[in-house]
This record gives sequence, structure tokens and C-alpha cells, in this order.
Amino acid sequence: MKKKMLNVLILASGCLTLPVSAAPFDGAQPLICASTEILECIPGDGCSRVTAESIDAPQFIRIDFAANALSAERVGGGTKVSQIERSETVDGKLMLQGAEDGVEGVRDGLGWTLAIGQETGKMSLTASGDEVGFVIFGACTAI
Repeated sequence: MKKKMLNVLILASGCLTLPVSAAPFDGAQPLICASTEILECIPGDGCSRVTAESIDAPQFIRIDFAANALSAERVGGGTKVSQIERSETVDGKLMLQGAEDGVEGVRDGLGWTLAIGQETGKMSLTASGDEVGFVIFGACTAI
């Protein structure tokens, strides 16, 4: 009887913990995201596919939710860190936003939004500045 009761308790406790487990892309653990396709859009010229190297964009982006920051190794060298200024969950997507000044003395600042599907880990990053916009598609995984 005690064995039967113990088995029922173990089974019940296992069922109780299933709904409580966190989604893999809910902001609870650090992520790394890889870009798979990049578009550069210029008014009058439309959008064209580009490589990360051609626009000095990162191939991989690390997201550290504890530090509230993104970091990336730039293709041209060096690490860029960007603060997450806003974070919100909307329709099953984790939305992160921020802005960057870019290179000192150059008018190249951008505002960005990174959307990560909480069930799939698929991501879309948009960034825009004066007369240019970028769309980066990719996927994220926990690290």
C-alpha cells in the first residue's frame, strides 16, 4: 500500500511540475542568436540581400538578460555591447528594443527591435537610421 501511495505521489508531483517549467525563450536564460539572412533597405533602391561582412554586422548575437544587454563580435573586429532599453512579451514573442550611437563622429546611429518567438526561437531583428534600414532573420538557442 505504501509503495502504491509513493508511486501516486511521484506521478502527481511530476504532473504538477510540467506546466510550471519555463519556456526556453522567455528571458530567463542567456541566448545566442545566429543570423541566417540579412536585408539592407535604402529609399529609392529598395531592399537587397547582403552579407554580414559587407555591412559589418554580427553573425552571432549573445543576449544576457541578467545584464540587460546584447553583445556581438563584429565581423570587422571588436565587440559591440548594446543595452536593452525595453523588454516586453507580445503575442508569444519576446520583444527587445534599444538604440546605438554607432561610430563616434559619424552620423550612423540606429534604433533596433529584436523579436524572438517564444516557442520556436526564430528571430527577426530590425534596425533603422537615416535613410537606411536593416532586417536580419535568424534563430536563437539557450547557452
